[in-house]
Amino acid sequence: MSIIPSLIKELNQEAATTRKMLSRVPEDKYDWTPHEKSMTIRRLAGHIAELPGWVDMTISTSELDFAANPYTFPPVQNNEELLAFFDKNVASGNVALEKATDQDLSDNWTLRNGDQVYSVSSKAEVIRMAYCQTVHHRAQLGVYLRLLNIPIPGSYGPSADEVNF
Repeated sequence: MSIIPSLIKELNQEAATTRKMLSRVPEDKYDWTPHEKSMTIRRLAGHIAELPGWVDMTISTSELDFAANPYTFPPVQNNEELLAFFDKNVASGNVALEKATDQDLSDNWTLRNGDQVYSVSSKAEVIRMAYCQTVHHRAQLGVYLRLLNIPIPGSYGPSADEVNF
């Protein structure tokens, strides 16, 4: 049985939840951070929006070398740009998965910074890691929103803001 249909299903289920969360980011707080070591809400939301693009990148490459490709932050200035960037990355992830084979996903993919290798995993494992990163950072964004007193949308059922206890 192919893993690809389940990866497509999970990408789209998580995308629907993530899009709801990203739509709540207050534009007037884009430079806000809860702590000096934390990312700004703009940077965190931009990172969340770029993660579905890792699906296409993982399938179409054999590695990411930060030494050869320095990280550039997604240049989002407002929620319209943020959501458009997110939607573009979800769409590219879906297209890449629809074209992929199980053999493609069994090939290794490397994350490195020059000679320093962070990880070598199958492409399927890297895609699952990107999904986990999305959920992790989406939860982090939920904390940011809670601290800003913005109602949190439900993820896998209603949130405390959507039900009366």
